Amino acid sequence: MRYRHSLALGVVLWVLGPGGLAQAQMLVPGGPQLTPANPALPAGLLPLFQPQRLPTDTTPARPDADIAYGAYQRGYYLTALQEATKRLDKNKDDTAAMTLVGEIYKDGFSVRRSLTEAARWYKLAADRGDRQGAFALAIAALQGEGVPQDKALAKSLLVKAAAAGHGGALYNLGIIAIDAEIQDFQGAAAYFRASAEAGNADGAYSLAILYREGQGVPRDMTQAALWMKRAADEHIAAAEVEYGIMLFNGEGQAKDEAAAARYFLRAATRNNPVAMNRMARLYAAGRGVPKNIIESMKWHILARTVGLKDDWLDSQMNGLSAREKAEVEEAVRQFVGQ
Repeated sequence: MRYRHSLALGVVLWVLGPGGLAQAQMLVPGGPQLTPANPALPAGLLPLFQPQRLPTDTTPARPDADIAYGAYQRGYYLTALQEATKRLDKNKDDTAAMTLVGEIYKDGFSVRRSLTEAARWYKLAADRGDRQGAFALAIAALQGEGVPQDKALAKSLLVKAAAAGHGGALYNLGIIAIDAEIQDFQGAAAYFRASAEAGNADGAYSLAILYREGQGVPRDMTQAALWMKRAADEHIAAAEVEYGIMLFNGEGQAKDEAAAARYFLRAATRNNPVAMNRMARLYAAGRGVPKNIIESMKWHILARTVGLKDDWLDSQMNGLSAREKAEVEEAVRQFVGQ
């Protein structure tokens, strides 16, 4: 079971107007976030303890596959619970089955949702040395879900999971290092690097931010681009936007407007408003993509619908003919109907 804990990134926007590039405002994607105790915590490093749903897996199961976990991935939650229970009947110390049962209770899949029951299963697994159980219980303790909120306990559990190489635990320890009374960016960078090397995309993203800002590590745009690309290639939407900006401006690697557009488009098709706005600007200016006013206005309307305004793009839309406006409406309708 894998969790992804995202950062609420302060995305630096660049306005692609007719006169070129000009730095714009700092935006923070929406979503729940923990307000840091230390107000000096830089934007872009705020933790979102929001688990990513496991992807649906439709590939045939291997003969040696974990039947319970495979059923969970495919959305057969009752089957997953039944198979995990069978395993526990045979082996009272099956920690992977315990953690899976906890996950099912946490989300209320095929059972009445119970955070207390979920935490109980996580603790059973954690007490037996399971790193995923320790991590899940740490997140529950951080949020006070199913157990009393206890940051000290959460940190000790994260240390335990991190010692076993859990990338998400390493990442969150990095966040805690920054969110402390005395901020430790150097320690955070070490945690983020270990997390990234363990395959955690958020760790790669955070390390890229530190290299870009020169916090805890020397400022190095080449390293920032390297780690940002790794996070972007793992489909972290904010990283796709950031890496697209770096590619467009030639920061830390060769300038490549077409490649930048591809990263913006990937995030835009998953409803990232910043990326939608960037695609609208690119299509309007014919930068990285062929100039296309219909596609430009489609992305502008979609971005504006979720609250990202752009006066310059509004002025472009006001100049459309009746036929062009009808084409834009149809393009928006087709995208929304996907």
